[in-house]
Amino acid sequence: MSTSQRDESAPLVDTRGRPLRDIRFSVTDRCNFRCVYCMPKEIFGRDYAFMSREELLSFEEITRLARIAAVHGVEKIRLTGGEPLLRKGLPELVAMLSALRTPSGAALDIALTTNGSALAHLAPALKEAGLRRVTVSLDSLDDATFQAMNDIRFPVQKVLNGLEVAHEAGLGPIKVNMVVKRGQNDQDVVSMARHFKDTPYILRFIEFMDVGTTNGWQLREVVPSAEVVARINAELPLEEVEPNYRGETSRRWRYRDGTGEIGVISSVTQSFCHECSRARISVDGKLYTCLFATSGHDLRELMRGGATDDELTAVMANIWRTRTDRYSEVRSLNTERPGRGAKRIEMSYIGG
Repeated sequence: MSTSQRDESAPLVDTRGRPLRDIRFSVTDRCNFRCVYCMPKEIFGRDYAFMSREELLSFEEITRLARIAAVHGVEKIRLTGGEPLLRKGLPELVAMLSALRTPSGAALDIALTTNGSALAHLAPALKEAGLRRVTVSLDSLDDATFQAMNDIRFPVQKVLNGLEVAHEAGLGPIKVNMVVKRGQNDQDVVSMARHFKDTPYILRFIEFMDVGTTNGWQLREVVPSAEVVARINAELPLEEVEPNYRGETSRRWRYRDGTGEIGVISSVTQSFCHECSRARISVDGKLYTCLFATSGHDLRELMRGGATDDELTAVMANIWRTRTDRYSEVRSLNTERPGRGAKRIEMSYIGG
């Protein structure tokens, strides 16, 4: 069966009946921030050995895998990192991905997650190339707190400027992600909500997760999403609303006065493994079926070894059909000591 033909009556699902709908491509393992929950400076210091250009998937290889993924039902492509805006020529890749179509002829939904540091410079070109949406990480509006969390003294105002340029360029809806860590920035939850209320941006609060093995994760530093909602609701009344689509990771709440919404992503306290339809492809071409994976499947080796599209299609299908991942559900049974003994892949390698 060719990559242009697939039996639409037989959707690709894993062992738990979860379809493949979303793939995230990490386009670089480099980042100019050293956020304490992702790339702590003690590990990712000046001497840290990042991958060489030859090891990275080329734009053509990324596009080829995206085209094959679309055959299997993927509708959304998200570019991540590291910091994806550090990848030279990124608008060119966006243009290549934007030209792809699903079997029904629909364009793929191309999105990007970024720390926003270069967004003011690149947003117009990315929009012109076909980028639809952008998600920006922003952990505090207080400059001292924000600089302490990014750990390179990057000022918050530059990220806010990037948000404004992205909005003016027509990217949207723009989401702002705040990773909440107790004792570090949780005091800013309500002020963040108040600032982004009645704006074009959707603010989402993410529980501090045990991704990788280098961020020093401790359960006591997790602020449960229920607590975040309660803090905001006490000052800015909220009501829960239905998800936009099946498998949405964020639970949605809107302000009762009709001036916008927030989201909460609760991987630690409220697992959503049962509806996860997301795969990740690392910067060097390994396919991972879970954010908390310990190993991946090397697609780059297959491509560079001469595999045909049909062969890659079959490999990708087999990987997904045999998928059993439910890390967060298992972690919930033993939250104090998650995954001990297993070295999980770092977020900067496969994206968030």
